Amino acid sequence: MPQIEIKGVIVSNDDAWIYDWFEMEHSSPKSVSDAMATANGEPLEVLINSPGGDVFAGSEIYTSLKSYSGDVTVKIVGLAASAASVIAMAGNKVLISPTAQIMIHNVSSYSGGDYRDHSHTSDTLKGWNKSIANAYALKSGIPEPELLSMMNKETWLTAQEAKEKGFVDEILFDEGRRLAASISGLLPPEVIAKLRNELKNKSAPQRQTASRSVSFYAKKLALKKEMV
Repeated sequence: MPQIEIKGVIVSNDDAWIYDWFEMEHSSPKSVSDAMATANGEPLEVLINSPGGDVFAGSEIYTSLKSYSGDVTVKIVGLAASAASVIAMAGNKVLISPTAQIMIHNVSSYSGGDYRDHSHTSDTLKGWNKSIANAYALKSGIPEPELLSMMNKETWLTAQEAKEKGFVDEILFDEGRRLAASISGLLPPEVIAKLRNELKNKSAPQRQTASRSVSFYAKKLALKKEMV
């Protein structure tokens, strides 16, 4: 059975190469669609262990999996949080490890400007919350108001709770217990912007050459310090 791994941060196609540069595990819509193309309609198994990430990228991956011509079995093997929890709802069948968890919460963003801009951002985020709640509702059958309340509180679900509420169909097995120690997120926007400015005028071969230089390691270390 063809298998797709959705692990690490969910990122846009445009930002994927930056995560490659930092050697950070990530998943993008293109990486998923490319893997799906080679499956040729065969039953597909999707393994998820991700803290989430870009909501638009997550929505695109969810839609691609829902549109796949064959059966899609999702296995949550570690964590399906935020945008990754939306992707998990795309499976015809959703399974979860007894040591795994699902986390759902409100969409977040950064905004600037006066009170009108902030009010517009607030309305936009509320709309996105409802859009995401649709994916949860289609799978679980839970009414939208209840889902929005769960998202407002940032709800973490154990495997048993996820099954009881209808987010998953089955628990894989019941040996052992394992707790997540941390949750990682997207690279700070300023780090991405700085790296784009550093490399935007370089071709792919030039970027590879630059990545082998002494100054490369110094800049990479400096950028990583900004992420801490």
